[in-house]
Amino acid sequence: MPRMKGAELITEYLIENEIPYVFGICGHGNVGILDSLYDARDRIKLISPRHEQVAAHMADAYFRVRHKPVATLTSCGPGSCNIVMPLAVAISDSSALLAMTANVPTSQFNRSPFQEINRHFQADFPNIIRPVVKRSFQPTRVDMLPLALRQAMTTMLSGRPGPVNLDVPFNVFQEEDDVDMPLRAPPLNAQRSGASPDEITAAVDMILKAKRPVIFVGHGVTLSEASRELTEFARKLRIPVISSPNGMGSFDMHDPLSLGFIGRNGAYPANEAGRHADLVIAIGARFDDRSASSWLPGYSWNFPETKLIHADVDPAELGRNYPPDLGILADARTFLRQLLAEIERRGPKQTGALKAWHEDIKNWQKKWDDFTRPNFDVHTSPIRPERIVADCASVLPDDAILCCDVGVSHNWYMQFWKPRCPQTMLNSWGFSGMGFGAAGVLGAKLATPDRPCIAVTGDGCFTMVPHVLCTAVEYNIPVVWVIWNNFGWASIRDIQLGMFGGREYGTMFHEGPNQKPYNPDFAAWARASGVESLTVTKSEDFKGALEHAVKANKPFLIDAHVDAEIRPPSTGAWELPPTPYKEPVFGNRYLPQIEPAK
Repeated sequence: MPRMKGAELITEYLIENEIPYVFGICGHGNVGILDSLYDARDRIKLISPRHEQVAAHMADAYFRVRHKPVATLTSCGPGSCNIVMPLAVAISDSSALLAMTANVPTSQFNRSPFQEINRHFQADFPNIIRPVVKRSFQPTRVDMLPLALRQAMTTMLSGRPGPVNLDVPFNVFQEEDDVDMPLRAPPLNAQRSGASPDEITAAVDMILKAKRPVIFVGHGVTLSEASRELTEFARKLRIPVISSPNGMGSFDMHDPLSLGFIGRNGAYPANEAGRHADLVIAIGARFDDRSASSWLPGYSWNFPETKLIHADVDPAELGRNYPPDLGILADARTFLRQLLAEIERRGPKQTGALKAWHEDIKNWQKKWDDFTRPNFDVHTSPIRPERIVADCASVLPDDAILCCDVGVSHNWYMQFWKPRCPQTMLNSWGFSGMGFGAAGVLGAKLATPDRPCIAVTGDGCFTMVPHVLCTAVEYNIPVVWVIWNNFGWASIRDIQLGMFGGREYGTMFHEGPNQKPYNPDFAAWARASGVESLTVTKSEDFKGALEHAVKANKPFLIDAHVDAEIRPPSTGAWELPPTPYKEPVFGNRYLPQIEPAK
């Protein structure tokens, strides 16, 4: 057994597991491993952003694009506390990263040294981070590291992936012991659970009997890399596909069978299909409130009148919100392959069985297109939101990575963006952390250096993490930021206006007593950081600006002034009890006539 320092063992294990980057911030607690990373700098690279939040968002986005993890490194105390929010984003959206945090020396445990949390337990940072990681490991000796490292990596990538914490006291980085290198962890999707033969038989029976079936796909399909199987299944049986934001692109959204996103800010055809379906086949999706119109019957779904087949790799999601008629604990790709094999065994289905259903869907698609399409051709100043979406679609290639930040800009992209490839639209969906898009785009570009990576980020979101400009310049990461500048927290302002009598307070940005709209000059801010930039106030200029920014192949910022008074048309509902919710702007609630029990 070789004699190694703890820091050396950690570094070599990261390299052994093909982790190319550590996104980290220095501190007195982690200088020991920084020294080890220096010795290995030709095999693993340290990227040091200006804030720990950015480091974790970068790691999150890197995994979403590559489905391979990287590590973060933070020091004890406030440095590690700064990653709690982005770890919550990652665990909510099943994104894997190894969060390495430093802690005080074991000889000082429970003595309240600098930056120790010990009110309830010594060196108690794992208790702070516990709700936002799959597991926290705190090895207190070098000989404990091999097991902790192997278990941490395995836990991170097995089953439903997610972030894992390795909390290392300062002395463990520097002390030596005779240790063996732990075995490599299995990669994502190394173990794939499947349904039982009886479950597959029952599922196919239900699918072939259905007259109005839909498929609802979530992030589980993307993580399982089941795009090919999903496409074959949907096209073979001519079943329409509804996508959650993190499932978008797993089925080509230009395909006529693609209905888009569902929920309050979903597409009208998706909500109509969900409302009227007699069978929903949900794969790797979790029916959260925004994709289920807050579970209000008739707005997006109609369970239990509608039958539900629900397949997921996480047993906690089966029945969490809608008890399934058939719940299946299975990996998405394995489940789809099993369905395809059973359908092949049974022979071809009768053609034309879903003709009436497809006619309804075409009618809903035409109504939605007739309602929305004219606004995509309108040129204004400030810019109509539809123009930003349309010009991005026109300029960006199919394999470009779009990193969406949260807020009203994200609502527009959920409703109208149509990715054709998986892992090309990144969203902070479950936890909705501001700054994910602006920061995550750096990690996405490191994951795919040969593809354009664009962040669409609100003015509020970007102001949370403006130091991303420095990191892009320092490490020559050529990303494009499109700032959706509407001079406020417009999505929350709209809730105030809609639910609280039209009053606005604390949600828009104003300058002094004159109450003029205020924001910093984002383009000047970018130039001061060494980033090329443009300010665009007229819609006629945005497409050319974006083309120039992408072709520049350098860090580039576009400050686009967008009209805050034009809102995405709601086609479902969203409730914040006890406040009354709004009815859809386009579309109507549908409740089927329930026959009385005989």
